[in-house]
Amino acid sequence: MQISDTLDDIARSTGFLSRLPMPARHFDGHDGSLVRASRMFPVAGLLIALCPGLLVLVLSAFGANTALSAVLALGALVGVTGALHEDGLADSADAFGARGGREHMLEIMKDSRIGTYGVLALIMSFALRAISLTVILSVIGGWNAFVILLAVAAASRAAMVWHWNVLPSARQGGVAASVGAPDQSARTQALLSGGLLFIAFTTLTVGLFAALLALGVLAAAAGLWTSIVRTKLDGHTGDTIGATQQISETVCLTALALLL
Repeated sequence: MQISDTLDDIARSTGFLSRLPMPARHFDGHDGSLVRASRMFPVAGLLIALCPGLLVLVLSAFGANTALSAVLALGALVGVTGALHEDGLADSADAFGARGGREHMLEIMKDSRIGTYGVLALIMSFALRAISLTVILSVIGGWNAFVILLAVAAASRAAMVWHWNVLPSARQGGVAASVGAPDQSARTQALLSGGLLFIAFTTLTVGLFAALLALGVLAAAAGLWTSIVRTKLDGHTGDTIGATQQISETVCLTALALLL
């Protein structure tokens, strides 16, 4: 595979997962498919996490309050992604929290309004990430927090590809179905790159044992969530894919904070 193909896939993955502007030449003649490009989701995660990570570095260098720095960094992250994954988490929580069968849950996911379960899921996710990042900043400093943000961003987006690949589409016509599902090669490459990036980066900050343990917790959370989705919907949606990223990121940051 040519280097130009890899660069195209990075740009297409980043453009799909965020609001970061990507050069138009990477999309010329492209049909919108992410079957192959999804292999670069972990690399796209690195690019997405750069902005909040650099903000953490700057604020840390100026001695800013760690809790405030954590909240601002997460705000920047939401701005970069356009709350894409948060929307998936909220819609999934509303659907799975409501009474009713599969079709009713899918209808709830299509509703743009947010319910009680969605609000609570967002509050819990944001609170856990903010507190965990505050702990990480307080204990090991801005540079290490920056590296951890990159690592978690890569691994959590590899989890998205895995969830997307192992489940069939729950409905036709959705965003996830329209861009195609990752093939086996894309899934393998995403898992390998996401896992290796996470272990390499996190080992530099908290050591190999903590890195492996945190990655195991992330994998277990993604696996449990995927099992629940399979039972409830018998397939993925764009919302469950986004929720996979949020759950993975939240659980992993929480685990790392507890290990410090």
